[in-house]
Amino acid sequence: MNPLSPNAQAAPNRSPALADLAGPAPISIADREATQQARLQQVGQRPGTLNIRPGALKPRLFLMSYDDGTFTEEEYTDRYDALLAYLHQHPELKHWIDVRGYGDLPLIERMMQDFGLHPLQMEDVLNDYQRAKIDVFDDHRLFMVSRMTDFTANLEIDDDQLSIFTGPNYVLSFQDDYDDCLDTLRARIRSNFSTLRRHPVLYLAYALTDVVLDHYYPTMAAIGDYIEELEEAIFAERRPRRLLNRILRIKKDVVRFRRLVYPERDKIAEILRLPEETMPETLKIFYRDAYDHAIQTLDLAESYRDNISSLTDLYMSDQGNRMNEVMKVLTIISTIFIPLSFVVGLYGMNFQRDDGHGHYLPLNMPELYSPWGYPTVILIMGLVVATQLYYFYRKGWLTNR
Repeated sequence: MNPLSPNAQAAPNRSPALADLAGPAPISIADREATQQARLQQVGQRPGTLNIRPGALKPRLFLMSYDDGTFTEEEYTDRYDALLAYLHQHPELKHWIDVRGYGDLPLIERMMQDFGLHPLQMEDVLNDYQRAKIDVFDDHRLFMVSRMTDFTANLEIDDDQLSIFTGPNYVLSFQDDYDDCLDTLRARIRSNFSTLRRHPVLYLAYALTDVVLDHYYPTMAAIGDYIEELEEAIFAERRPRRLLNRILRIKKDVVRFRRLVYPERDKIAEILRLPEETMPETLKIFYRDAYDHAIQTLDLAESYRDNISSLTDLYMSDQGNRMNEVMKVLTIISTIFIPLSFVVGLYGMNFQRDDGHGHYLPLNMPELYSPWGYPTVILIMGLVVATQLYYFYRKGWLTNR
């Protein structure tokens, strides 16, 4: 069957969905965007209905064709017919058709017909928030979804969907943005010494998945550096404002990252279970390596999640210690002024020395008329304060002991 013929639309054998082991996570920005996109769709519409989300970028078409000794690269934006003609003219080459942007529904529908793509899978492509998965066509072609991640300058995880279709001599990829993490792979293809050009076209599909997985490591490294900055900020004398909010936000991002990686690991495990005629054993070796990368990434995510939980406890503990220090200072100040207030209050009582008829009242504060009364009271109050401070110092209350 010619994969580029209009009648080559084969029904896929959908693999059973694997359980999401990551569990529920707090609602993130991307989750809210996905929810908004779902609300834009009409409830009860026919399965396989293609909808272009508002604001989708105009598609840009890139073609890289190669074999052991040949390489060509060209952009075919607004020239889809020329791209299709080149594919027909060079069936001996391996082709990577890279589509960036979804904002042209007629073009997407034409590509779906020309490459024999199932409407349900194209619906998954355009919805643009599918978990990582793999579907197998009846003719052993594959449809794979991966999530590309990046830790943005706004200190949150940004992820984009990469959809991959395989054919007898081509790989067709879709993404909604012009920028991605695949430039290193493109550079490898351009190199005359690349072993990638000597492998079958299915190896390109693996290489795309592997680059996405490898890009998880810089994302996790950026998260790790940010966690260390938060830990240092906890003990800083002048904390950033809303430090706890930042800790909780990065915690949500790590949980969300785990939700992205778990399906990726399950997808690769499902690839390893594919029969020989669909996935040759020579390529499964590479997918086993990718599976190890997914496990390592999950271990990092688990470790960072534990670190952030400890960070939250550390923040609350340090917050309690700071509050205790404040209360200790206030308590010492109050303790010092309590006896002073007693003395001042005692001598603030307005008892007369005589009864107004010339009779002397010896018990009614005779020191009120003493020439040394005021200095004596001040001296006594100073001695009280000095004695208290010395006692507090000996107890270690004025230091961090």
